[in-house]
Amino acid sequence: MRKRRKENGVALLISIFVLLLICVVAIAMIVASSTETSLAGNYRSSTNVYYAALGGVEEARGRLLRTSPDYVLKADAQFLPAPGIPLNVGDRRYILNPNPALNENMGNMLTLYPDNEYAIEFPPPNSTRTIASVSPNNAQGIPGPPFKWVRINAVSEQWLRQGQGQDVAPFDGTVDTTPLFYDGTTLTDTPSPGRQVLEITALAVLPNASGQSSQKLLQYLVAPGPLTLPPFLSSAPLAALALSGSPGNSPAFHAPANNAVYAVKGDNQDCSGTSAANPVAAIGLFGDYSGSSYNSDLSGIVAGIPTSVGGPPPPPPPNPQQNYTGNPPHPLPDVEYLSSFPSNFETPGQVDAIAQNIIQNADAVFVPAGSSATQTAYLTSLGMSPTNIMTVIANGDLDISNWSHNGYGLLLVTGTFTYDPDTNWNGIVLVIGQGVVNNSQNGQYKQINGAMFVAKTRDAGGSLLTGRIGGASVAFQDAMQGNGIRYSSCWVQKAQPTGSYKILSFHEISQ
Repeated sequence: MRKRRKENGVALLISIFVLLLICVVAIAMIVASSTETSLAGNYRSSTNVYYAALGGVEEARGRLLRTSPDYVLKADAQFLPAPGIPLNVGDRRYILNPNPALNENMGNMLTLYPDNEYAIEFPPPNSTRTIASVSPNNAQGIPGPPFKWVRINAVSEQWLRQGQGQDVAPFDGTVDTTPLFYDGTTLTDTPSPGRQVLEITALAVLPNASGQSSQKLLQYLVAPGPLTLPPFLSSAPLAALALSGSPGNSPAFHAPANNAVYAVKGDNQDCSGTSAANPVAAIGLFGDYSGSSYNSDLSGIVAGIPTSVGGPPPPPPPNPQQNYTGNPPHPLPDVEYLSSFPSNFETPGQVDAIAQNIIQNADAVFVPAGSSATQTAYLTSLGMSPTNIMTVIANGDLDISNWSHNGYGLLLVTGTFTYDPDTNWNGIVLVIGQGVVNNSQNGQYKQINGAMFVAKTRDAGGSLLTGRIGGASVAFQDAMQGNGIRYSSCWVQKAQPTGSYKILSFHEISQ
């Protein structure tokens, strides 16, 4: 009896202890859940603001391409200098993305969200221009990335590494203030037309779960990346004029019979016309001739070169075929089968893929279809020059009759190319597709400096040929003037196309 009295209340104490333990566990779970919710919210907010800023730098990178429908110069013709002219260090260019619901507009964005980072990296700006983001205006009506602004500016050695400075190639020991360029491999302070290094910085600001705002600054260094062409169109051309052919698909070549000075020369020259080392063939034939002979096709090309021309100007040589010079060991006229032409570029599909790669991936301009007047007016509007070297594509026929200007860069024509000797073209001319070159106007004595490559890969209806490659055709009227084609490795190198803007570096800037 006495023992039972001592045990009275034990069950109650145990119950209270268990209840307390349950409460402690429950409280711990609530705290842990709240912490996880907070962490998840902060992570979500941080992720959202990161991708908002990433959307900003990517919009800017995309809009730097001339092929973009939202190319920055379409929004403001003065937003960047003309192609080929570098942006000055100290010039700031902004893409603004105001949200009217937050009382933001183009006029107050840089006041509401000042660019404090610029002052850390650079001296006071020289000039500032702004354009609007295309993010809110997509065709589907879906809001784009809610970044606030994107800045585009040039950089120099002095202002690399967020203002700390860094010497780059040619590593002269001097940290210069001149704009930087990208040669396809390294940064350099040696100007390279069309390949200036630009810095793209984006600011995004979004509310987070705590009621505050999350900010993120992301930064790219970008430059146009090279679009790699096969060596025979870039580092190691084989001929001043290359023509496709195969058994049963003979190429055609007809030089102007009344022009004593017309010539195709594989003798190398630099961009100023001075003789240089490493000549190539004057006219080269390529294609799969396995199981047959290419000699008759070579003879056919030679037959298209006159052996005599009467009358001035100037006094004719004894034999115009002597104008076709190139590889010194080869007898004149220098018309050769290109035995070193790579066998993996001999079928219609393989050669046509070169053109398609340029069409799809190069930062290029496209000549509109239409009359010669329409097309030449467009070419004139491009303002090509030695410092504004472009990739120009005519996805179809191109007629430059009566165009008395100079072209610079790579010209790709997939249809018939109607040339006019009133035009100098400095660079590479590719006629891949129909593979036809002719003329309708005869005036003046100008020339193509660089190299020409003509290949028939498609039939008259535009369908890709099957079997072996077709025979190219370069046939000019007898009365056409002009100096012909002069090989220049210098102009071939300058005309190499560029692709999209390559990201050279990427980092987040701490806030």
